[in-house]
Amino acid sequence: MLGLSLVDVSLTCRECGSEFIFTAGEQQFYQSKGLVNQPTRCQP
Repeated sequence: MLGLSLVDVSLTCRECGSEFIFTAGEQQFYQSKGLVNQPTRCQP
């Protein structure tokens, strides 16, 4: 995803089923740590 602009993404929590936003800033943090998977759980 390098070189692409990041946008907020709506995801569904696999534990409680509610929707949460994976922000562009969070995506940038994940990339900086070498994480490739999106989060699957919301922040309670």
